[in-house]
Amino acid sequence: MGDQGHQLRGGVQPDVSAITNVLAGRGFHGPGGTPLSEALVFACAGGIGAGYLLWEFQHDGNKPLVLGFRGRWQYPQAWLQSTVDRLGVPAEVHTTTGAVRAAQRLTAELAAGHAVIVLPDRYLLGYWHLPASTEAMGGHFVVAYGEEYGRVLVDDRNLAPLTVERAAFDRARSRVVSYQNLLVRLEPPEGGISAEDLRVAVRAGLAECAERLSAKSASFALPAWAKWARLLTDDRKPKGWPTVFADRGGLTGTLLSIWDGVTPAGMTGGSLRGLFADALTESAGVLGLPRLAEQAHRWREIDELWHQFAEAALDPAVEPFARMRELTSTIADGVFAEGDARQQAAGQAAAELWMLRAQCDAACPLSKEDVLALFAGLARRLEVIHEAETAAIAELRSVIHEP
Repeated sequence: MGDQGHQLRGGVQPDVSAITNVLAGRGFHGPGGTPLSEALVFACAGGIGAGYLLWEFQHDGNKPLVLGFRGRWQYPQAWLQSTVDRLGVPAEVHTTTGAVRAAQRLTAELAAGHAVIVLPDRYLLGYWHLPASTEAMGGHFVVAYGEEYGRVLVDDRNLAPLTVERAAFDRARSRVVSYQNLLVRLEPPEGGISAEDLRVAVRAGLAECAERLSAKSASFALPAWAKWARLLTDDRKPKGWPTVFADRGGLTGTLLSIWDGVTPAGMTGGSLRGLFADALTESAGVLGLPRLAEQAHRWREIDELWHQFAEAALDPAVEPFARMRELTSTIADGVFAEGDARQQAAGQAAAELWMLRAQCDAACPLSKEDVLALFAGLARRLEVIHEAETAAIAELRSVIHEP
């Protein structure tokens, strides 16, 4: 079937770039005749999110941390649908519990030359080289754009060919029950999006972002950061970090989750505050609101606050942590920059990373005193971030709703 002419364009956030890259490949364009940027699609999609969830698995002591930095991160299908609806792009969504029907549909779409968006289990895709304990823990949108020699051609922000064995790809698509075998084909209008429709889409996306993050939810709005800050030092609540990590078991893996989730070295694009700054800069021109461009500087400062938070969480002065950071970057670089060509090196880096993490989870390199000091420092940093983001979102809300 081949690659059907699909161009690899890279990207920052996997879900946003999947939509952006498929639309660009289908010739969808803005008022100027050029494809929409990832930043502008991000604005239309509702921008940034806020979410904190710490898992505790009794069977292996693993305590992975999930951070929601993309808007409506907990509802991937609804998020995608609302994004393409705002852009005026019809989407044909196909789901089935049947493995045969799902495989047949994918084969038919690729044979017809359609690049489609799917939501596979990240572990089963293989190229992230994750440990078996992460199976069925979810994934992000990727683009399937062709099939060659029994392997699916995948666009996951990679700039060089990246492929997955077809049987493994089919298993990955069916693994997570909540979005089993999801497949989306976009059918963008030939004329692209008009200037007026783009203004409406951008304003609606930014307004939704401001309203959602201004809510009182401690799970899906900015209060999530304040909640996390409190839990970092609360030694009375069962979910307080001094209690959860009383024996320091599993702590290193959780700190690695912070580094992976907050920085671009991870799998999901990091905190996305820098991408949001880009979105505000472009939105200022679309909406004729220069105050949005002024806000972009504030969000770049917040992006730096998140970077400093991740630096403190996985301090490179601690030798095992420094090596883990290097290995994480090696894996990501292997996927994004060189695709299949670096899979062996990425696999070797991942094997060392997960072995080192297991060792440090069992015997934490930090003392009890170090851990309590770390938690207190992270809590202070989160309080600053929460305050900064709360003020910035309030300003965004006033700009978007000004007459």
